[in-house]
Amino acid sequence: MTGAPISRVVIVGGGTAGWMVAAAAARFLDDGQRTITLVESDAIGTVGVGEATIPPILNFNRLLGIDEAEFLRATNGSFKLGIEFVGWQTGEDRYFHPFGMHGRAFEGLNFHQVWLKLRNRPGIGDIGDYSMSTVAAAAHRFGAPVDDPRSPLSGIAHAYHFDAGLYAAFLRQRAEAEGVTRIEGRIATVDRDGESGHVRAVVLDDDRRIEGDLFIDCSGFRSLLLGEAMGVGFTDWSHWLPCDRAIAVPTVRTEPILPFTRSTARPAGWQWRIPLQHRTGNGHVYASAFMDDDAAEALLLANLEAAPAAEPRRLSFKAGVRAKLWEGNVVALGLAGGFLEPLESTSIHLIQEGISKLFALFPDRRFTPVERDEYNRLMGDAYAGIRDFVILHYHATKRDDSPFWRHVRTMELPDTLRAKIALFREKGRIFRYDDELFAVPSWVAVMLGQGIVPDGYDPVVDALDAERLTAAVVRMRGAMAAAAQALPTHGAVLDRLKGMTTA
Repeated sequence: MTGAPISRVVIVGGGTAGWMVAAAAARFLDDGQRTITLVESDAIGTVGVGEATIPPILNFNRLLGIDEAEFLRATNGSFKLGIEFVGWQTGEDRYFHPFGMHGRAFEGLNFHQVWLKLRNRPGIGDIGDYSMSTVAAAAHRFGAPVDDPRSPLSGIAHAYHFDAGLYAAFLRQRAEAEGVTRIEGRIATVDRDGESGHVRAVVLDDDRRIEGDLFIDCSGFRSLLLGEAMGVGFTDWSHWLPCDRAIAVPTVRTEPILPFTRSTARPAGWQWRIPLQHRTGNGHVYASAFMDDDAAEALLLANLEAAPAAEPRRLSFKAGVRAKLWEGNVVALGLAGGFLEPLESTSIHLIQEGISKLFALFPDRRFTPVERDEYNRLMGDAYAGIRDFVILHYHATKRDDSPFWRHVRTMELPDTLRAKIALFREKGRIFRYDDELFAVPSWVAVMLGQGIVPDGYDPVVDALDAERLTAAVVRMRGAMAAAAQALPTHGAVLDRLKGMTTA
């Protein structure tokens, strides 16, 4: 039996998380009777340093009917083909984690298995030579994917860099135009039902009372509803991910505008570089147990490529996730539910994933446990899968030049990650479970980039003629190099988009 429908959705907090769910709810949950209200205070700042994304953001924007050129103009955005990692294995190395595919499958075999067999032959080169995103990024060029599987560009993929504050403002404008009501005010108390424990209303400091059926907590690290009011505990992952501080500072725009994020390893963490149209975002993520704040700030400022455009901003956090993301009639999104450092640009994706799963399991006023439990299982798996992928970058290193790197390279791993590494080390095998975010090419790029080279390869490859296979792979490498050189520069693409107007 279906219960009474949810008629009042209340979103607590704005920022990226709040306005993402507000814009999506306005488009997909507004049935003409349901109200969607967002409560936020201009007096409460947002973290707002997340400026890099991964390819699923394209699906989110597409579902909202957002035109790419309009979006990039509004957010001062640029394109992202992947992440360049500098110094993560030995301190002197660099590798690229690309979006999209490596090569193409041969007789159903993943391309990297073919490459593992042939990699020492003349003319084969690095596995990155078979990633269209990697080759284009190295040339500072950009192109969109094409549908023709014969084209090297069929394997390219992209995401965006953008100003997170401008993205929230862009979504707010759309959400309010589609009927979302924004209420300015600071929440003073949370009123809960004495019998069910559900939140009945949030009460503002001027005594205004905002009642709802479903509450979505986007209150940031404070976790006002899920953590404080509902008492859902936090699962601490800092023993695996000890970085707990960040310092962010923008610099003036530098040329060329690179179509990728750069992550440079530092003695107690890493430094990000994110190019936008109007500035370059920079930051230093580090572990306070291994470096103090003043030293971390000095290290960041000494390694900027251009003059700072603002004062450095310091942030504190702890890696981990709430024991549940949905409790009672409260669902948490973004920082209110958990935090994983931005090494692989997954923060906005986890918001998007939470929205998608909530809409797929949207409750009625009975708030049945089966829907809640499935949501918690799916989101718990999503966080854990990304956690393992991030840990891999730290643990798979040969660095022994600082206490931080000695700690992470020798720490105990989650069983799930230990098994994944062991399977890859044997014959290069990677399996993707359920709707795990990172696919085979991502794991292959980071495993190889961090120095985990398999002892062998899938024996099935030996059934293919090695000479013909070698000739085909060498041709593929040449085709990708030629295709990259034929692409326009990233800067030229952005200049063209800035001049476009929507119909």
